[in-house]
Amino acid sequence: MNGKCPDFSVVVPVYNEAENVKLLCDKLHGALVKIGRSYEIVLVDDGSSDGTWEKLRESARDLPNFRLVRLRRNFGQTAAMSAGMHEARGDIIITMDADLQNDPDDIPLLLERMDKGFDVVSGWRKDRKDEFVRRKFPSMLANWLISTVTGVHLHDYGCTLKAYRKEVMENVELYGDMHRFIPALASWAGSRVDEVVVRHHPRRFGKSKYGLSRIVKVVLTVSFLLRYSRSPIQIFGKMGLMVGIPGGLLLVFMLLANISANIFGTHFAAGLLKRPFWVMTSFMLVFFGIQFICMGILAEIQIRTYHESQGKPIYVIKEIIEPPSR
Repeated sequence: MNGKCPDFSVVVPVYNEAENVKLLCDKLHGALVKIGRSYEIVLVDDGSSDGTWEKLRESARDLPNFRLVRLRRNFGQTAAMSAGMHEARGDIIITMDADLQNDPDDIPLLLERMDKGFDVVSGWRKDRKDEFVRRKFPSMLANWLISTVTGVHLHDYGCTLKAYRKEVMENVELYGDMHRFIPALASWAGSRVDEVVVRHHPRRFGKSKYGLSRIVKVVLTVSFLLRYSRSPIQIFGKMGLMVGIPGGLLLVFMLLANISANIFGTHFAAGLLKRPFWVMTSFMLVFFGIQFICMGILAEIQIRTYHESQGKPIYVIKEIIEPPSR
């Protein structure tokens, strides 16, 4: 490409997909060469242990525009995707899985929507070819949960086949399992998000890396990391109010009961007032409420300092192989 930036980059995280690599490279080359735009393909080996890296080098050796990135160990899909996006030089970044369940021939559909002015285009596997219990049901639950919490409603957050403008990704920080939530993060930053139906094929080789455990990860990530990581005072403040308000109301109730008993001679809460347990409980609830709020304030300061000071990547690259010069 002679140093010129391509029109788009295709980023593919690869982990233990030795059986798929040759077909993956051939299909990507065959699909992209027909589009008529300049492109590059960035394949990121996420610390595979089954000979995937050797297969990648062999398969991409004689093909143009393939760049291979090898991480030092298995850092996870988000880290591998972040590494690929960082190395990508195209104005548009397209991501997809290496298992060939995503179809490279659908990439023009995403580019067409990007040409309409959208900043993020997400694939929707409307006719998904996976097991219902292990794959489809967890995905349906995760999609509903993410859409409900984020307010960005997509049918298929889990579909890796997506397109992003490079400038959008420069403002999105990836860590944990955040790659699934990029459309929501981009939307919050003011990006236009669209969705397009794409094909989905059954897995031919290898084993899926996902299952029911995805629900737990999504719940934890959405409920805490995505919603509260940038503003922990929200969760600690809510906990403080949930504990402190009942304690305060109980204190007020006992105070009014004591005043009533002294002034009017009524003793409708005499039994409650004579029991130290309720007095201690009310004070403890108020104390814990204040503690939670203080923890939230301290966490708010700490998390802001952390995000502002962190400049290091969440992965370590071992080597990069550039395409052969033409």
